Amino acid sequence: MFGISELAILLIVVIAVLGAKRLPELTRSLGKSTRILKSEARAMKSDQGHGAADSADTARS
Repeated sequence: MFGISELAILLIVVIAVLGAKRLPELTRSLGKSTRILKSEARAMKSDQGHGAADSADTARS
């Protein structure tokens, strides 16, 4: 995939293109997106766990 040097160059290019003023806004929105993605993944895992228990109960009946 990418090495450390490639990621550093990419980060420098992003900073140069977007500018220092928009960088905090960008990182904030990236953090929010990451939190939403993690919470949705947890919700899907818990739904799958409940679904497996429900189908096991149905099979016993």
